[in-house]
Amino acid sequence: MNEMQAQRLVELYSDMILRIAYHYMNHCSDAEDICQSVFLKYLTMNKHFKDREHEKAWIIRTTINECKDSLKSAWRRKTVPLDAAADKEIPAEPQGELSQAIKKLPKNYRLSIYLHYYEGYSAREIGLFIGKSENTVCAYLSRGRKKLKDILSEGDEGGFRNVRV
Repeated sequence: MNEMQAQRLVELYSDMILRIAYHYMNHCSDAEDICQSVFLKYLTMNKHFKDREHEKAWIIRTTINECKDSLKSAWRRKTVPLDAAADKEIPAEPQGELSQAIKKLPKNYRLSIYLHYYEGYSAREIGLFIGKSENTVCAYLSRGRKKLKDILSEGDEGGFRNVRV
């Protein structure tokens, strides 16, 4: 695709894509991200359209699908807009025996346990965050739980208290 074709696409469809995406996403910046995604998909595909109506229908369907994908993404479910975050206070550092024990774990175990148990991410998602495989993260979680059990049982003179890890 050449520069003239790309310019034609932007002139013909950018307003329409932005309007559709805005109605789905309710934020201008999200609509702009969707618009970029749709244009990238268009520019990187090898599909040829019968006519302009076919092309327009593909653009509309792709825009709607991008919006739906964005709304159901894990990132979107677990984040808040920046302006909403400004109203929140920084949470106090968790105190307690379990929190102190978690701090004693090696970095990979500590991070995996925190992301899994406190933030609710799956081993696969954690693996994507830290650049490790899902199996490696599962091993970190398993070894981290064992180390936590050992750390917590040391403080109880050999007996393990009813602390759920």
